[in-house]
Amino acid sequence: MSLKHEKYQGLATLLEKLRSDAITTELDAVQLKQHLASLQQFFRQQIVPLADADSKEQSYRTEMSKQLRLLEIDVMFFQGARQPATAQARLQTIGDRLTTLLKYCDAILQQEDNGEK
Repeated sequence: MSLKHEKYQGLATLLEKLRSDAITTELDAVQLKQHLASLQQFFRQQIVPLADADSKEQSYRTEMSKQLRLLEIDVMFFQGARQPATAQARLQTIGDRLTTLLKYCDAILQQEDNGEK
């Protein structure tokens, strides 16, 4: 397993854990923000430096970066939710965004497993 594969696998694990926690245990806003901060830090420190000439992977990485920024906004909206129904809808949106990020990770891992460049 390549170093790049391990790093994307680590990111996928963090995303899956956060998604699972957000959906099943219904984290509070502070916990969610902390998890998001560690996720963003991992992305910046471990994934961004994996500069690759592969335009497909670079496209996925760009989209992942955008989705992480949108996730940050979703968490802020969740923090501002006053009604339980609104908070639940925000958590669903956060879960959907995390699913999208997982799909990008899976696509990159598939690409590497298939030996594509």
